[in-house]
Amino acid sequence: MVVTMLVSLCVLTYIKARYCSNPFPKPAEELEVVEVDEDYDSTRYKLEGPIGEEDFDPSRPTCYNTSKRSERCAAVGDIRVDGNHSKIYISPLSREWKTKPYARRHDAVAMDDVREYTLVPFGGANDTAVPPLCTVNHSVPGFLFSNGGFAGNLYHDYTDVLVPLFTSTNHFGGEVQFMLSGMKDWWNDKFTPLFRLLSKYDVIDVDNDREVHCFPRIVIGATFHRAMGIDPSRSPGGVTVADFKRLLRRAFRLERAVASRSGAPRRDRPRLLIISRKSSRRFLNERAMARAAALARFDVRIAEPDNHTDTPNFARLVNSADVMMGVHGAGLANMVFLPSRAVLIQVVPFGGLEWLAGVTFKDPARDMDVSYMEYNVSLEESSLRDLYPEGHFYLNHPYDVHKKGWDAIKTVYLDKQNVRLNLTKFTKTLEQARDLLPVP
Repeated sequence: MVVTMLVSLCVLTYIKARYCSNPFPKPAEELEVVEVDEDYDSTRYKLEGPIGEEDFDPSRPTCYNTSKRSERCAAVGDIRVDGNHSKIYISPLSREWKTKPYARRHDAVAMDDVREYTLVPFGGANDTAVPPLCTVNHSVPGFLFSNGGFAGNLYHDYTDVLVPLFTSTNHFGGEVQFMLSGMKDWWNDKFTPLFRLLSKYDVIDVDNDREVHCFPRIVIGATFHRAMGIDPSRSPGGVTVADFKRLLRRAFRLERAVASRSGAPRRDRPRLLIISRKSSRRFLNERAMARAAALARFDVRIAEPDNHTDTPNFARLVNSADVMMGVHGAGLANMVFLPSRAVLIQVVPFGGLEWLAGVTFKDPARDMDVSYMEYNVSLEESSLRDLYPEGHFYLNHPYDVHKKGWDAIKTVYLDKQNVRLNLTKFTKTLEQARDLLPVP
């Protein structure tokens, strides 16, 4: 009972520190909070061209919260995007709005790195703004989103940007023009195969584009449901994260749909992919783990993805695996490329971090049709034993450390910890993983 209360307290401490406060509070007259179901009647407003289930609804305010983490602005009319000056001129529009199109609006640190756009009314009796002339006219809706914030960390790429983008734009059937704020060429190149399936048009680097792009309709900001996940009861067409995975398979030309206990064709054993790390949370006995896995009749691969990794090639490597294993970290987000019914083994560092492991990868794995296992690191397997003397506060009272907030948790149990797995325990875990794989 006491342990349960402590865990609950630490979770609440974390949520309060990282997820609750709104770093950009707006006066009530500037932002109406409307929690909405996205799957609503799209026949309320008609416009020439493809119209999806997230269509403009004149009964809503222009900008509204689609969740506690995401805000969307939507408009129909004469719309002129002057991205070079971070302005979007809209007629008709009742008043000025400001927005940051990144699905982490609760996090001040992330949002500091997201460019703010101003929606400017023009053409009304009391409007004084003089809009720029259109230099490029589009017949399809525009969709503006950002890869600022924590984008570049693979977990946040999917949680904050790509899954919300899919949720919000898949129903357009490609007839939508993406405008990316904060564009980093290497990041855009990494996910271009996905963008090409969601939009028939090249992504516009909106912050640096000197054209004035004009649209009949615009949506600014993608909708967040949950970490690396989609709530099908709220998504247009009832799409799920499994649909997102299928789109990734098409985008990166992944061959395997389902994992197998015998591995891919022409293999007589399942493949284990170990996600390696260079800095914190390293496997200190990685080579010994590989040898033990080979003796347990696994085909073993070790890989360490980073921002320079060729995404299509790495996606194919992950897709070839039947079991993927790694210490808690962004690299586990590559589970989006695993075939269905593969097994993800998340190695959870010492320090009472099971709750963090759950919200980041355990819960998404279920929705992705990936079997999930946890390998919980004991104190005997942690490098913290070498860093602190026996009986140290950090070793004996991790839940009290949690009460100090996220920065303390991260510093002590994530940034300073490496692991040396017990090979007997590791081998038993692999045997359990094999039993979860489907028999061909």
